[in-house]
Amino acid sequence: MRKAVAGAVLGAAAARAAYVALTRRPPREEKLWVRTNHRGEPVTLLEGPAFVVGAVTAVAVAPGVPARMRAAAILAGGATGALGGYDDLAGSGDSRGFKGHLSALARGEVTTGAVKILGIGAAGLAAAVVAGSGAPTRRGALLDVLINGALIAGTANLLNLFDLRPGRAIKAGLLASPLVFAAPSPSAPRGRFGGLLSGSAVAAAPLGAAIALLPEDLGERAMLGDAGANAFGALIGLSATGLSRRSRLGVLAGVTALNAASEVVSFTKVIRATPPLNWLDQLGRRPVVPEARPSDTS
Repeated sequence: MRKAVAGAVLGAAAARAAYVALTRRPPREEKLWVRTNHRGEPVTLLEGPAFVVGAVTAVAVAPGVPARMRAAAILAGGATGALGGYDDLAGSGDSRGFKGHLSALARGEVTTGAVKILGIGAAGLAAAVVAGSGAPTRRGALLDVLINGALIAGTANLLNLFDLRPGRAIKAGLLASPLVFAAPSPSAPRGRFGGLLSGSAVAAAPLGAAIALLPEDLGERAMLGDAGANAFGALIGLSATGLSRRSRLGVLAGVTALNAASEVVSFTKVIRATPPLNWLDQLGRRPVVPEARPSDTS
């Protein structure tokens, strides 16, 4: 557990340092990183790049992470973060959701969202290949890679769907922490506790980075954006790939169902109408005021 704590501390320190540096000297023009939130107030998207830098840096140097899993985490977090950042800066918002982006693609229009969707799918599959599989047969290993790749990509997209209100995506990621901390790394040594602690070390870095940036998010000064939310989700998905195949299939089914539901249901409306979820959603946030009608899908 000391390795997991070290990973969390490294993630938190690196993310805070990156956020301070980026907000003092933003890449390119500062206005490129400013968006209007649900209150109509300006917030910065630089929390996202700070999260990616912090989480990936911490995974790269954290103790107790097997080499293949370390490389897979750097690939998953870095690639999905870069693709999310591309959509943050270049996306027009004209097409939304899988249906909107894929419909545009069918018409011959290549949206930034379509590039991100296809890119994250490829990044998830590549990270699953790099992480490896403990399956004893080639067929079993191939099946595990496909499941793990879908889990990484699906979770990357799912967490981004929660990044519509202050702190919501980070809270969703933190709620998943019991699952990812219980999941051993597929490439970890299978001693009595070796796999468990290796998986915890991988999960701890992004969780530490997210907690360090949570005050900025709740304070409505910054937001994860696609860059941070996609990377956070991808790393959670990767951390869960050490679960048994049956458990991974169950988690993947849930992730897929939620992604599909987002096409027809507003998560914000569901959360607002469910008292326990609404209480958690409001926890730590500024008092609610009547909101202008935003789009609740992405």
